[in-house]
Amino acid sequence: MRLPLKVLAAVIGTAAVGAAGFATMSLTANASRVSANEPIVRPARVLEIAYRRQAQALVLAGTVVPRIESTLGFRVSGKIVQRSVDVGATVKPGDLIAQLDPSDYRLAVDNARAALASADADQVRAKADYERYQGLRGGAAFTQQTLEQRQMLAATTLARADQARSQLASAENNLAYTELRADTAGIVTAVQAEVGQVMSLGQGVVRVARTNELEIVVGVPEHRLKVVRDTTAASFELWSDPGRKYTAKLRELSPSADPITRTYAARFSIVNPPEFIGLGMTATLGFDRPDAQLVAEVPLAAIFQRGTQPAVWVVDKASGAVELRAVTIARWRDDTAAIASGVKDGELIATAGVHKLEAGQKVKPLQQAQPPRI
Repeated sequence: MRLPLKVLAAVIGTAAVGAAGFATMSLTANASRVSANEPIVRPARVLEIAYRRQAQALVLAGTVVPRIESTLGFRVSGKIVQRSVDVGATVKPGDLIAQLDPSDYRLAVDNARAALASADADQVRAKADYERYQGLRGGAAFTQQTLEQRQMLAATTLARADQARSQLASAENNLAYTELRADTAGIVTAVQAEVGQVMSLGQGVVRVARTNELEIVVGVPEHRLKVVRDTTAASFELWSDPGRKYTAKLRELSPSADPITRTYAARFSIVNPPEFIGLGMTATLGFDRPDAQLVAEVPLAAIFQRGTQPAVWVVDKASGAVELRAVTIARWRDDTAAIASGVKDGELIATAGVHKLEAGQKVKPLQQAQPPRI
């Protein structure tokens, strides 16, 4: 009996679908058997351990200041009649800063000169009388008592002349002190008196910062005191000239902390200051202290904390199998850890996904660059 064409086509289509389904089920079963027998090797980021001596660095922000900043004032009292400088003025040795009214001091000089002239005249007369009386020695009018009196008078007038001469020098000095002059090169940082003001002896008029010796002052945190105290080399760069480093040397470290900032003031002398450096500029001061211990710097993500003991996953270079191994950490940083012992130089450790690894698991190492030295 012959089947209709439509029925025959339906039978053939059903058979084809069944064969395809059987083939698919067979392939799935074979793939399941293969995956069950051969575990998947996953890629893993690894880092090669390299022990080296590193430098522990410390960076602090500071300000350029003068080592010496003096308040200048008159050595005599009086009324200011002239002030020749303002804040920011540059002065050289001998430059006039301010002047007092010199009238009274000129009169004192004139009086001292007159007193000296009178004392000199008395001394000349007394000396002449003494020498004249000495010529009468051996005569009837000569007596030893009178000679001694005239000798004493000559010595007295000589002492009075010397005293008058000293008083004249003192009066001339006081007259010169009515002019306040700079004794060294510097910059005026403050003005504390104005024209017309009556100044007392030693009262401050201006403050001058010496520019021949500059320093950088920084505030050192308490836990960084030992690093700064033991430093052998320090360098700084100015914010106005980034990238160029200059040498500095520790000169002074405060023994007590500032009551407000709770930091210790440290002053560093600038060995060879650049020409464009100025007072008040901001500088970044860096300290490099060699670390005597060999350490290997690794990312924090590589550390697997097992209880209280840190550990790392060591990857076998031949098989790719991982092994958990305890390590000793020399110091922790913000994003790295310094391993002191526990792994050997040249070994590979996993640096990512360490909490998903299991002992004996195989991975495909993906080498990554060494962390930057800090």
